[in-house]
Amino acid sequence: MQILILLAYILLLSAFLGFELISKVPSALHTPLMSGANAISGITLLGAMIAAGMNGSWQMRLLAFFAVIFATVNIVGGYLVTHRMLKMFTKKEEV
Repeated sequence: MQILILLAYILLLSAFLGFELISKVPSALHTPLMSGANAISGITLLGAMIAAGMNGSWQMRLLAFFAVIFATVNIVGGYLVTHRMLKMFTKKEEV
């Protein structure tokens, strides 16, 4: 029970810290940070795929499957948003 409380405390602390850090980022740095977050999500996806391939209980494999799905959605969405933001900075061709 104590480990569960410790893990919940770490989760809440990391969520608060992440919110505070992201809210103070200037707009000019958003796109590079988004690319870095996509790289971290790639590492998360790799870990989730390793966990999904391990021999374990069906609950662990189910959680690993959902982790693969969520990390993939995060990566694809992040790259689409980054691409769209970078398109805003390109000059349009005159016809």
